[in-house]
Amino acid sequence: MDTFFKFSERGSNAATEVRAGLTTFLAMAYIIIVNPSILSAAGINPTAAVTATCLGAAVMTIAMGVFSNRPLACASGMGINSIVAFTLCGSMGLGWQTAMAVIFVEGVAILFLVLCGLREAIMEAIPVPLRHGISIGLGLFIAMIGLKDGGVIVANADTMVSLGSLLNADGGYNFALLVGIISIVLTVVLYSMKVKGALLWGIVISAIIGVPLGVTSLPTGVVAPLDFSTFAAPFQVSEASNVMGIVEAITTPSLLLFAFSLMMSDFFDTMGTAMAVAKQGDFLTEDGKVEDIKPILIVDSAAAIAGGFVGASSITTFVESASGAADGGRTGLTSVVAGVLFLLAAFFSPLINCIPSAATCGALVFVGFLMMSDVADIDWANPIEAFPAFMIIAGIPFTYSISNGIGLGFITFVVVSVVTGNIRKVRPLMWVAAAAFLVYFIMTIM
Repeated sequence: MDTFFKFSERGSNAATEVRAGLTTFLAMAYIIIVNPSILSAAGINPTAAVTATCLGAAVMTIAMGVFSNRPLACASGMGINSIVAFTLCGSMGLGWQTAMAVIFVEGVAILFLVLCGLREAIMEAIPVPLRHGISIGLGLFIAMIGLKDGGVIVANADTMVSLGSLLNADGGYNFALLVGIISIVLTVVLYSMKVKGALLWGIVISAIIGVPLGVTSLPTGVVAPLDFSTFAAPFQVSEASNVMGIVEAITTPSLLLFAFSLMMSDFFDTMGTAMAVAKQGDFLTEDGKVEDIKPILIVDSAAAIAGGFVGASSITTFVESASGAADGGRTGLTSVVAGVLFLLAAFFSPLINCIPSAATCGALVFVGFLMMSDVADIDWANPIEAFPAFMIIAGIPFTYSISNGIGLGFITFVVVSVVTGNIRKVRPLMWVAAAAFLVYFIMTIM
C-alpha cells in the first residue's frame, strides 16, 4: 500500500488516510438524503435514487483514488440535480430518462475535451492571480455552505442573507444553530490544540451533542433495500415521449444547448474544486497549478457519464473533499475509504442519515479559513490582475456557483486587459473560455 499510494513520499500513513476518508464522507453524507429528495420531483422512485446516489458516488470516488491517487471524492452535484428535476423534467416536461441522457451527453463531451487536452490547456492558460482568486473564492464558498448548513446564516427577503435565530417562528428553540456553533468552536479549539483528526472529532462530538437536543435523529431502521431501476437511464424509453432518452437528447437542438450549458458548469466547477483540494492536500504548485491534473479530469468526466447512466444526475468532484485533505489526507486511500463508506451507505443509509448537516458546519468553515491564505499572494496594487481575481472571489459565493464566479473573472480579465492596452497578456485559450462564458451567461439570463 505504501508503494502504491506513496504514503511515505507524501508524509502520510494509512491511519491518517482512513481518518481523512471518514471526514470527507461525513462532510458529504448529506447528498444521500438531499439528492433523492430532489430527484423524486423528477418522478424517480426515492429508493432507486438512494441506490443510484450511493453506488454512483462509491464507484467514482474509488476510481478517483485508484487512478489519480489524490484525496478527491465524487458524488451527485448540487445545482445540476435541481436543473434535472425542476427544469428538464418540470418546466420542460421531459421524462427523467431523457434528462439523464442529457447528463450522459454532457459527460461524453467533457471527456472528449479532456482527452484532447483542451480542459488541461485552459487551466494552464489562467493567469496566476486568477488561480489564487479561485482558491480564495472556493474557501468563502465552502465556509458559506457550512454556515448555511449550521443555520448560522439564513435567507432573508430584505437583506438576502442574515444571522440565524435560536428561536423558531413557533416560539420553539432552533437547536440546530446551537449545534452548528458548537461544531465551529470545537473544531477551532481541537485544531489549535493540535489534536489529530480535529475536523473529524468536531463532526462526531457535535453529532453526539445533537442527540439530546433533537438535532441528531436516531435511526428508524438499519438496512435499506436496493433498487436498480434507474440504471441505464439514457437507454430506457422516456415516460413522457415514448422515445429512448438518448435518442431524444441528441436529436433535439434545445437539449443539446442545455448539454452545453451543463458542460460549462461541470467544466469549471471541477477546475475550481481541484485547486481548492490541492491547496489543502499539498499538491498545488507555487504558481497555482494542480499536479498531475489529467487523471483527475478524466475520472471526473467519466463520473458525469456514470451519473447519467445510473440515474443519479451528474456526478462530480465535491468541494467538501477539502475537509479530508485539511484533516491530513494526501493520497488516493482517502478517496477509497470515502468510496467504500458510500458503498456501505447504499445498504445502511438509515444509519448514515443520522449525521445532521449542522454537525459538519465547523469542518467546512475551518477549511474556508485555511484557504484564505492565498489573499497574500495577489498584488492588490495592480488592478489589471487583482480586479478580475476579486470578481472571482466575490462571484463564487455571491452567486452560489463556482462556474459563475470563474466566468465573471475570466470575462473581466479579458475586458480590462483590452481597454488598458495589455491585450498580449490574454492567451488564446482565455479568449475562447471568456467567449464561451459570455454565451453561457446569455443563455442563462435569457
